[in-house]
Amino acid sequence: MIKYLSLLFTLLISLIVYSGCEPHQADLTPVKTGAQNLLDNHLGELEGKRVGLVMNPTAVVDGVHMLDTLIASGVEVSALFAPEHGFRGEAGAGEIIEDGIDQGTGLPVFSLYGSTRKPTMEMLDHVDILLFDMQDVGARFYTYYATMGLVLEAAAEAEIPVWILDRPNPMGGDYVSGWIMEDEFTSFVGPYPLPVAHGMTMGELAQIIVGEQWLDTVVQPDINIISMSGWERQMKWPDTGLSWVAPSPNLPTFEHAMVYLGTCFIEGTTLSEGRGTENPFLTLGSPNTLLEAGQMESLNSRVQFAFISATEFLPKEIPGVAISPKHEGELSRGVKIRLESFQYDPVRNGLLIFKELMDASHEAETNSFLYRLSGTKKIDSILDGTEDPLITNFELDEFIEMRESYLLY
Repeated sequence: MIKYLSLLFTLLISLIVYSGCEPHQADLTPVKTGAQNLLDNHLGELEGKRVGLVMNPTAVVDGVHMLDTLIASGVEVSALFAPEHGFRGEAGAGEIIEDGIDQGTGLPVFSLYGSTRKPTMEMLDHVDILLFDMQDVGARFYTYYATMGLVLEAAAEAEIPVWILDRPNPMGGDYVSGWIMEDEFTSFVGPYPLPVAHGMTMGELAQIIVGEQWLDTVVQPDINIISMSGWERQMKWPDTGLSWVAPSPNLPTFEHAMVYLGTCFIEGTTLSEGRGTENPFLTLGSPNTLLEAGQMESLNSRVQFAFISATEFLPKEIPGVAISPKHEGELSRGVKIRLESFQYDPVRNGLLIFKELMDASHEAETNSFLYRLSGTKKIDSILDGTEDPLITNFELDEFIEMRESYLLY
């Protein structure tokens, strides 16, 4: 009887934790984003200026895109700049963005994710000031802040000011995890020496990038950060009261974005990270994955605040979301992750799940992209079992101390 009462108590606690996982947004006073503060307090400063927008579909206030709001407010928007996924979010991960014309406004759209990733002087001839507004997810390998760095370089050279319209880090400002990027593995998915999860907002990232002189320019950028109101570092996304707008097609909810910080490593292997399914980054595996019952039990005993279940899935092409996904049309087996609490540690737990999947997939291979994602070869010690991802030391004390002077909140 005691055994069954204990089990019932455990189930009840799990239900309470899970039901409390996502606060009712109607009960919260929404954080006021930098974009909202711009509209409320700074529109007059844009009068008479040709304004360029570096934005994507997340640049919204009250469900309306900033492009439309600014035009309706009389701002002279003169050019649009498109990062990965496009200005309107019409492209999947890694798809080349072409220059073109915005169908809604007729404005020129310059690609920053094609043959050039840094605005050219010719592109900047169209503008007197740049507004940068994109929702980040808090991961070093998410490319929007890399685009921001290149925009800051180009704008500095052209002597054009850049206003960063700040938005929350969905993971909060206190979660810092993963290895620091080593110089050897610098790339567009890791241009600066940051940890995997940096715990900084776009405005704070702009400050540290400029302050630590990580830009390839001798000219000091002219940046103006339009800060948020009401955001605190301990807030995860559901605490902000803001509606989630997918920052890229494969992160449709905050849960996907949270788990992505640790399961994105699978992109550096032949395993599927779930692209081409309804739940990318929550669904993982391959046609050759075979997890034994004991491995599943071990995972669920060690992974905290999530439930890991066995699953089968069939990746398929989804236009604008998943083009030629791994193992397209092949029945795959693996795991599905279901969060039970936002106390979940995505990097450490993601690495643990990754290691178990590699062990259970006899034909799985890694490639060099894995080191660009991890920023180091130290991830090998996780995969060979030398290090336990739940306790390995990421050596972050120096970074945490360094970033302190750049924090805005």
